[in-house]
Amino acid sequence: MTTYAIGDIQGCHDELRALLDQLRFEPGRDRLWLAGDLVNRGPDSLKTLRFVRSLGDSVHAVLGNHDLHLLACASGTETPGSKDTFQAVLDAPDRDELLHWLAACPLMLQDETLGWSMLHAGLAPQWTLPQALRLAREAQQTLQAPDAADFFRHMYGNEPTVWSEGLSGHARTRFVVNCFTRLRYCRSDGSLALRLKSAPDSGRSDVHPWFAADGRQSRDHRIVFGHWSTLGRVAWPEHRVWGLDSGCVWGRRADGHGTGNRGDHPAHVRGASQAGRLNGEGHTPKGQTLNQSLYRSLCRRSSRAFSRSAASSVAASHTFL
Repeated sequence: MTTYAIGDIQGCHDELRALLDQLRFEPGRDRLWLAGDLVNRGPDSLKTLRFVRSLGDSVHAVLGNHDLHLLACASGTETPGSKDTFQAVLDAPDRDELLHWLAACPLMLQDETLGWSMLHAGLAPQWTLPQALRLAREAQQTLQAPDAADFFRHMYGNEPTVWSEGLSGHARTRFVVNCFTRLRYCRSDGSLALRLKSAPDSGRSDVHPWFAADGRQSRDHRIVFGHWSTLGRVAWPEHRVWGLDSGCVWGRRADGHGTGNRGDHPAHVRGASQAGRLNGEGHTPKGQTLNQSLYRSLCRRSSRAFSRSAASSVAASHTFL
């Protein structure tokens, strides 16, 4: 069995299907890990959700910030903005089934046999991996509760920025959700710098990518994530992390590559996302730069449908699991 990890799809249904065809993905035989942001900004959030849900037990997805925004809008606590492109989901006759499936997705996934974990954005540097998994489950209970709308009313915001086990209520859940779905940078003191979105080579010395934070307690574990389309590269083996958001709607093209019991098989898809195969050794063979430029033709063909902020990619295929 081959497990492919794919980053931010964001409603790019056709490109996802083309990529999976190139990878020769077969439900029931192969497994698909999706690093969040299945919806929004792209043209086909509804088709994407229906297709991914139809894969059944062959797919495992975590929640991203755009997924949570859809759930908040569906709860009635938020109104879709001018850049949101998921209205078709809210109007669909099967919306309740789709939203129930989406809300049941975790914030973090771990496979102890493979030795890999997946999340959408990042982890607080103070968290050990077991602690992160515990906090993810804790927040998931709030997101899946009958009164989840109460949290959605308080979800948006950047505070608190410093972790403490003493945090409680909405502030505690917001901190956890912000880490898993929004985090890119931490400050030197370990606090979250949620407003920053630039590439790591921006010349600032007072902030660091979350995975490069001093004393990060999860540094001994291999993690795949999405969310950060300006990251610049996929593999960060010195930090044991792999970032899969190639910025599909920014006009880059990604090449997917999988190696497994079916041999090496590269995939090249214009305007699609990057995918990677995860293996127990944690290496990324030939597809190390898969995420680099997946979206060029997609941007050309869909310039009217996507705003400049439609940045999250359908991160395509790296061979990892």
